[in-house]
This record gives sequence, structure tokens and C-alpha cells, in this order.
Amino acid sequence: MSIKQLSILIPNERGALAEITETFCEAEIDVRALSVSDTSEYGILRTVVDDAEKAVKCLEEKGIVAKQSDILAINPEDRRGSLTAIFKLLGENDINIDYIYSFVVRQNEAQYFVLKVDDIMKAEALLEKKGVEVIKSI
Repeated sequence: MSIKQLSILIPNERGALAEITETFCEAEIDVRALSVSDTSEYGILRTVVDDAEKAVKCLEEKGIVAKQSDILAINPEDRRGSLTAIFKLLGENDINIDYIYSFVVRQNEAQYFVLKVDDIMKAEALLEKKGVEVIKSI
């Protein structure tokens, strides 16, 4: 089961990120994970929130386009080499990782990793078979 991520193209200027998070705050949407990659003019904000559908609607009301995509969230073992083993497993099974970022869950202080892969169902099955915790909801 994948988790929904929002991707939002934002101008690379002061206050742009605050506008998005303020919109979420006004709509009582909780941000679970956040990542921004930038160019000189624009940034791509990738975020996981507690209600993706509601987030898309409130952004649309402000004229902001958000694209939803499926991502995989995992909680690997906290030991040296665990990520390498995961990356090798996926690569050896012809699953490409488009990008990855991480975040910490406050309640249990776990570090989760978000992976955008080209075959989520196959990746999820492989990881679960190897004992990697796949997160079903954030």
C-alpha cells in the first residue's frame, strides 16, 4: 500500500514555502514529511500530509497546482549497511529509485525513508519479504 505525496512547483523566492505551509495550517492539515529541491528560479516541494485530498483542494483554491503521486515509506533497521542492503535488493530486482528523502516521526523517534520507485508493488513485496518495515500510513 503506497502513501500519497504531493509535488508542488514553487517559485524560488522569499515567502513561497511559507505560503504553502500557511495554507495547510489554515486548513488544519498536518505536514508529516517535507523535501525541497531547487533550481535558480523554481523549487519542487515534495510533501506528505495527513490528508492529501484536502490539501490538493485547498491549494487549488489558492491557484496552486499540486500533483499527487504514490511513494513508498519504510523504516529500515537502525544498523550500518541496512540502506545499502535495501538499495542493492531493489537494484538487483530491476527497481529504479527516482529519489529518496527521510524524516523523523516524533512519537516513536523512528527515521522513515520515502522512496519514489518505478514499481511500488514489487518493491513493497520484496522489502516485506526481507523483513523491512513498510509504512502503511503516515
